[in-house]
Amino acid sequence: MLYWALVFLIVALIAGVFGFGGIASASAGIAKILFFIFIVLFVVALIVRAVKGRSP
Repeated sequence: MLYWALVFLIVALIAGVFGFGGIASASAGIAKILFFIFIVLFVVALIVRAVKGRSP
């Protein structure tokens, strides 16, 4: 998911350089949403790993 967030960020940057404002803002919005979803899932995975602990 972090990969797709970076892809949309790069698309937004390239579109912004070439002057496509609508595409740039849409891609940046999608990248932001995907990044926050990634962060939430990462934190949940860390919490589950800490609570579950290591199995013998």
